[in-house]
Amino acid sequence: MLDNLKKYKVILASNSPRRKELLAGLGVEYEVRTLPDVDESYPETLQGADIPLFIAKEKADAYQAMIQSDELMITADTIVWLDGKVLGKPKDREDALQMLRDMSGRTHEVFTGVCITTTEWQRSFTTQTEVRFSKLSEEEIIYYVDKYQPMDKAGAYGVQEWIGFIGVENISGSYYNIMGLPVQRLYRELLKV
Repeated sequence: MLDNLKKYKVILASNSPRRKELLAGLGVEYEVRTLPDVDESYPETLQGADIPLFIAKEKADAYQAMIQSDELMITADTIVWLDGKVLGKPKDREDALQMLRDMSGRTHEVFTGVCITTTEWQRSFTTQTEVRFSKLSEEEIIYYVDKYQPMDKAGAYGVQEWIGFIGVENISGSYYNIMGLPVQRLYRELLKV
């Protein structure tokens, strides 16, 4: 499948092991290319789904000079959205604990912005998934943060880890979007290339 991509060398501009695994799951041959310290800030006026889309485009712009005419680059950004604010990667242990306390027994949204870029064109989209956590005990929250160290994950959790097994009550939307790459939607978009 995706034979139409054979004319391109596919580049995944991400250090995320989850994005690497998910893109590989589509059967796409690709190479990883990353730049240190790509700016992930965004205007304060942006809300919800617009934030990761803006950042995915900013990442693409940062790599633009490195793209060759036969290359297709994929950039992405994922945020957790709760109470009108972003729960990004936690600053420290206490920040991670507080994020999980805030999400306990509630529904939050996960948005991933994806940008597909060549030297000729750029396409982008955002995918939304609603996630409901059951009421988590303080002991469960502490156990998860101390054992799994989710400091590299938006919202301080990985749905594919222990906390997802015991805490996720309901998902509306793409499971893989929560992991950081909505591969079903990406596949559909790549078919159009």
